[in-house]
Amino acid sequence: MAWLTRFVVALTFLAAGVLFSPETFTSSSKSQTLASTLKLAHLLCFSTAWGAALWVTFIGGIIMFKNLPRHQFGNLQSKMFPAYFSMVGVSCAVSVAAFGYLHPWKAAGAAERYQLVFLVASFLCNLANLFVFTPMTIQTMKQRHKVEREQNIGDEIGMSKNREVAKTNPQLAAINKKFGMIHGFSSLCNILSFGCLAMHSWYLAGKLNL
Repeated sequence: MAWLTRFVVALTFLAAGVLFSPETFTSSSKSQTLASTLKLAHLLCFSTAWGAALWVTFIGGIIMFKNLPRHQFGNLQSKMFPAYFSMVGVSCAVSVAAFGYLHPWKAAGAAERYQLVFLVASFLCNLANLFVFTPMTIQTMKQRHKVEREQNIGDEIGMSKNREVAKTNPQLAAINKKFGMIHGFSSLCNILSFGCLAMHSWYLAGKLNL
């Protein structure tokens, strides 16, 4: 199924959900309709960011690292992560805008202010990854791949050959150190973003009336 077809199908189900929602069968003011629309936008974008972060951080990335040749894994990550951080960043931006409109800072309670801070922090962490750490990580990865190809390594799964060669190759050891530092900052930003979204999920769970 083509991407456009999937998107149209998803929009169709979303439209059906809106059509058969309680608000459709009851008279509601424009302000109520706007509030419901913003709540929907916030929920969809938050769940998109939360789900993507959960999958990429704890499931997809680990599976790929354990099953793909290392250079192939790195090249795939270099294409995937800019798209990932862009999507999560946009989702967080929409969530911040919708939540901020529904809970203006001056009128919001302490709990809502904390949640807005969490959402903004998640957004900023993704921006840092998208525009700072990811480009630096990709550039350093390409440098390491070049050195590794000269040493005829990189087609294996895992880091064992890299560590072995780095013991006798100062250039590779230095690149490994640089890559580890940049990748560490990127991972930290990603985990902080995920943690902020996790705290917001607890807030939303407390608002559900099941």
